[in-house]
Amino acid sequence: MAENSKPNRKLSDTASHKAGPLASSRSTHARAVRSGKALQEAMLALLQRKPFDQITVRDICAEAKVHYATFFRHHETKEALLSAIAKDEIAHLNRLTLSIRDAESYEAGFQALCGYVADHRALWSILLNGGAGGAMREEWLRVSMVVAKEEQPINAWLPTELGTICAASLIAETLAWWVGQPEDAYSVSEIAKILYRLLSTSIMAPD
Repeated sequence: MAENSKPNRKLSDTASHKAGPLASSRSTHARAVRSGKALQEAMLALLQRKPFDQITVRDICAEAKVHYATFFRHHETKEALLSAIAKDEIAHLNRLTLSIRDAESYEAGFQALCGYVADHRALWSILLNGGAGGAMREEWLRVSMVVAKEEQPINAWLPTELGTICAASLIAETLAWWVGQPEDAYSVSEIAKILYRLLSTSIMAPD
């Protein structure tokens, strides 16, 4: 029995040896995901309190409760972190935009879209009116074009590509103008109605 048990112990030892690095790898990945999310949430929280150019990497790390060196394992600069957030935000806003056509009420769809921007006003003001505004618009249009290829055209008279360009540009410029105004100048409902009228009389007009 003693002789027979030796191979079993070796097999068990080997299995433990293989499982150890794998479990460690999963743990490391989970920590990276958590710290990455914490950095994004920290940036969003800080943007609610002060301008982007006043935020430092150390501020972000303190807010996220992560080590200073951890930041640079995720992003080279605070601008790179903002860019990563922007891509997520643009993708989300595009989903809201494209879902408007499936809503029972177009105006209610625009209300949801504008409500989301209002909840993240400081961030969208930076994304659309800051130094990276041009790049953000290009990314918005790129994502819109990718998603639009999977969608049915809104109408027969307007080519899908042209309609997507016009809609994305119109929405982006309207929102950029809005978040550049004093916060209490126009309500979510007022901007939603403006967007609805602009797009319903142009992009979404019937044949």
